Amino acid sequence: MLYTEIPSQRPVTPVLDKIDHPEQLRQLEQSQLATVADELRQFILYAAGQSGGHFGANLGVIELTVALHYCFNTPNDRLVWDVGHQAYPHKALTGRREQLTTIRAKDGLAAFPARDESEFDTFGVGHSSTAISAGLGMSLARRYQKDPNEVVCIVGDGAMTAGMAFEAMNDAVAHDADLIVVLNDNDMSISCSTGGFAKHLAAIWEKGQSVNINAEGEAFLEDHPDWCYNSRLHESATDAADNLFKAIGFDYFGPFDGHDVNQLVQVFNALKKRKGPRLIHVYTKKGKGFAPAEADPIKYHAIAKINATKTTDKAVKSAPKYSDVFGQWLCDEAAQDERLLAITPAMCEGSGMVAFAKQYPTRFFDVAIAEQHAVTLAAGMACEGLKPVVAIYSTFLQRGYDQMIHDVALQNLDVTFGIDRAGLVGEDGPTHAGAYDYAYMRTVPNIVIMAPKDENECRQMLHTAYLYNGPAAVRYPRGAGLGVEMQQVLSTIEIGQAEVVAEFNLEHEEQITILAFGSRVAPAIVAAKNLANSHDLAVRVINMRFVKPLDEQIIREYADKTSLFVTVEEHAVMAGAGSAVNEFLAQAQIVKPMLNLGLPDTFMHQATHAQMLEACGLDEKGIQNAVEKAWLKLVQHA
Repeated sequence: MLYTEIPSQRPVTPVLDKIDHPEQLRQLEQSQLATVADELRQFILYAAGQSGGHFGANLGVIELTVALHYCFNTPNDRLVWDVGHQAYPHKALTGRREQLTTIRAKDGLAAFPARDESEFDTFGVGHSSTAISAGLGMSLARRYQKDPNEVVCIVGDGAMTAGMAFEAMNDAVAHDADLIVVLNDNDMSISCSTGGFAKHLAAIWEKGQSVNINAEGEAFLEDHPDWCYNSRLHESATDAADNLFKAIGFDYFGPFDGHDVNQLVQVFNALKKRKGPRLIHVYTKKGKGFAPAEADPIKYHAIAKINATKTTDKAVKSAPKYSDVFGQWLCDEAAQDERLLAITPAMCEGSGMVAFAKQYPTRFFDVAIAEQHAVTLAAGMACEGLKPVVAIYSTFLQRGYDQMIHDVALQNLDVTFGIDRAGLVGEDGPTHAGAYDYAYMRTVPNIVIMAPKDENECRQMLHTAYLYNGPAAVRYPRGAGLGVEMQQVLSTIEIGQAEVVAEFNLEHEEQITILAFGSRVAPAIVAAKNLANSHDLAVRVINMRFVKPLDEQIIREYADKTSLFVTVEEHAVMAGAGSAVNEFLAQAQIVKPMLNLGLPDTFMHQATHAQMLEACGLDEKGIQNAVEKAWLKLVQHA
């Protein structure tokens, strides 16, 4: 059935309501599975509308999820989901149906599979292309323990573009592992899939034949003349006789219709009788069953709550998102420098690059989900005298860390990194938090690291990083800016130069100096003003701007006037920007009381961004309270 609206009221789902464990699903007649799938699709539409979050991918795997839990003895048979943004139906069938409306909320269900949430979540995910490696590890461990149960990895065609997936498949063949890989081919990651692998899958589909199986589990070739042309096959790839999966040693079956639950049941039941590495290729449609999502799967990759409260604050409403600031800067910079090339690992929309891709198609490179490749690709471009810009989320740059060190920084190549989603990211939870980039970057020689206090400074820092002759990174938060006036003319900031942005009660001898980084500058100013008003002391706020190189001169300048130094950052305290300040003071033999504020040494569970900041004391009130407490303790000791 095709739906056109997201229901605001819980749908009536009498068959689904009887399933609180997959064993209850397995007790149904196979003829009832289509009803289960339809009711589950209605429920996912409702639940996602209540909670917000990933949408299209979940609708696309309804029948596949039902068939998997029907055919395999979960949780004894392991289902390993790749990425995990398509796991809502899985959660609904494994005892968490009525909790699904709490997904992504504080104290609610996680946005992705999480081992501490359910025994059915066999591996915690959030980043792509891990399932086959993890599943292979489980399979080999079970072989060692003489456990005959199956391991099934469900991987999207977008996630298959990462090298890690092929490393795992190669190793699975080397060990002749008993492993089933289900390739969920929907021609999408967030954007449309790109590259040679996408064309290969299209060629297999285009051939009009499938590798099917008989009742005894034996393979045979079956013609499908009714298959239609697949749009992703932009260039002719007519010879599909060579199959990549078969070539590396997997038994290949498919492609099959991933929305035909009865055919999927037949396939899964038959393939359980076989051994060794097996790949089942199913074709699905992202957003299946919801007309708007089928028509625009990119827009409906994720949705907001249908009853989300809309702000009436004009300043906030008019503030651009940092990703849009990056995208506009990219277009403006490219207009005045033909050497600029832009790279993204499958994050064109999220990184604000849609306009650039349309305006400069020959200078835009979406490399698919391949962060390591993205960084080294940029290094190669820089070797030829061009000026590549890599747009990447903080949490995903972690996957290209060796390439940043070995391929870019070691050779001091001119690569600019626009690092989005730095700091806490709210409802996406710990898998997507950008909590570690200061730490993993600032130890690397040659690199410059900047953190803007607002969206205008972000624009100017991007220009500064671009003109810097060497590796340079600008890390900025998720969401909207502060609503400040944007300076359209591009200007540079002197490398390593901080600025004093607020001073209160300077007539008092006792002074506190707050060294604030990036997104914490604005709340630090508010906290400083409140502290100055409630105590007889001077409070100063310095926008540090640079994590590397630090403005050592300004720290020295105010050290003699300061009774307490405070650092504040939306980053892990351990090894972060505050640690860099501590290291400098120790090296300079400047002894001052220090208070380092930042993210605690724990993974922060999902909540709203504001709730997370409050929980770790990085909002205005939290900063004020922490500084006040440290100051009073210092006075008592004195």
